[in-house]
Amino acid sequence: MELFADFFRNLYDTTGWNFVVFYDNDEWTRFIDAIWTTVKLIVACLIFSLVVGVIGAWAQGAKSKLVRYFMAGYIQFFRNTPPFVQILFFYFVLGNLVPTYDAGGYQESYISSFGWAVISLGFFAGSFNVEIFRSGIEAVPTATVEAAEALGYSRLQAYMFVVLPLAFRVCLPALNNNLVNLLKTTTLAYGIAVPEMMYTANQIWSDNVNVGEMMMVLFVFYIGLVSILVWGMSRWENAMRIPGYGK
Repeated sequence: MELFADFFRNLYDTTGWNFVVFYDNDEWTRFIDAIWTTVKLIVACLIFSLVVGVIGAWAQGAKSKLVRYFMAGYIQFFRNTPPFVQILFFYFVLGNLVPTYDAGGYQESYISSFGWAVISLGFFAGSFNVEIFRSGIEAVPTATVEAAEALGYSRLQAYMFVVLPLAFRVCLPALNNNLVNLLKTTTLAYGIAVPEMMYTANQIWSDNVNVGEMMMVLFVFYIGLVSILVWGMSRWENAMRIPGYGK
């Protein structure tokens, strides 16, 4: 590790390229904390958006018109407004409605900026996931659903154990694209001071005047994350592919 730090310190001394996060202990610690926060944010948003998508797709087929209209309104609202505006709305408007507690001389909200980022981005990506899952559900033959109902499955049971597993295979390519977009959209959380990579990189280049170097680090970091997600989703898609069906 010391050899690694010496290389970048020498690089700065000889060329002026200041990759300070790789040779300064304090900046390295802040950099690692930002990576961990970013990974947690991405994982939480991905899981929440998938849950919203699954529940929303089921609600779209509900017998109640009120539920169907609510889902249609939700989809239109989140798909037709900028995600950054949504984050600010959740944090500054809805955040003021959440109860607070005494955190030692000042009031702290029960939902942190990290929590609001997960909620807003999860609902944003979830609105697309609802339509993705709906398209997969519509690809499942009606005869399959009728057979499940004939075996005594309720609508919810048929959805969870028969329709959704089949629809999920069909949805994976489109779902992969949406989850990659969500990963990239998590950088917007810097707007409400979530200490993820974008926010931390901004602080580091403000302190050290090394914008170019930190932008290169950001690019490499997110290219790596997207590559890992795409690789994992591709492996998952291949593992779930039904021989003789589709590709």
